[in-house]
Amino acid sequence: MKILFIMALMLSQIFGGESMSIYDIEVKNIDKQSVKLDTYKGRVMLIVNVASKCGYTNQYEGLQALHEKYKAKGLSVLGFPCNQFLSQEPGTEEEIKNFCTSSFGVTFDMFAKIDVNGENTHPLYNFLKAKASGILGSELIKWNFTKFLVDREGNVVERYAPSTTPKEIEADIEKLL
Repeated sequence: MKILFIMALMLSQIFGGESMSIYDIEVKNIDKQSVKLDTYKGRVMLIVNVASKCGYTNQYEGLQALHEKYKAKGLSVLGFPCNQFLSQEPGTEEEIKNFCTSSFGVTFDMFAKIDVNGENTHPLYNFLKAKASGILGSELIKWNFTKFLVDREGNVVERYAPSTTPKEIEADIEKLL
């Protein structure tokens, strides 16, 4: 699947065709129902790979605060649990959902666990990494709570390090709203 995605992206760029859009990507929500990202067309998205047992887990609080403050203005926070970093997201989707709700009052959209690196990288993260590389041009996601900011037209406008708090991103979000 990863190879097909990369080939489609490369061919569309080589032949000048319409490139793949983030809105063409399908994901599974935390209840394992398919969701096409065109659901978020016209909204600003903050996409984050999250984990329940990480030093940055308290960022759920800041993500929820952004969600509450800006949801009505067009922000969608999307949380994608990932267990690739020291197994810091070992639970099932149901356990993750219960943890996020009971510990942080999370009401923003949460999704099924995915891989953000390696041969099973989800197409969403292949897309995000291709559009916004990290330090020194690396596409590799280094840790939990790496954040991608996507504008209302589906353009990836910024990638933030795990240590960048949701509060520090707020001004960038406001500019896009």
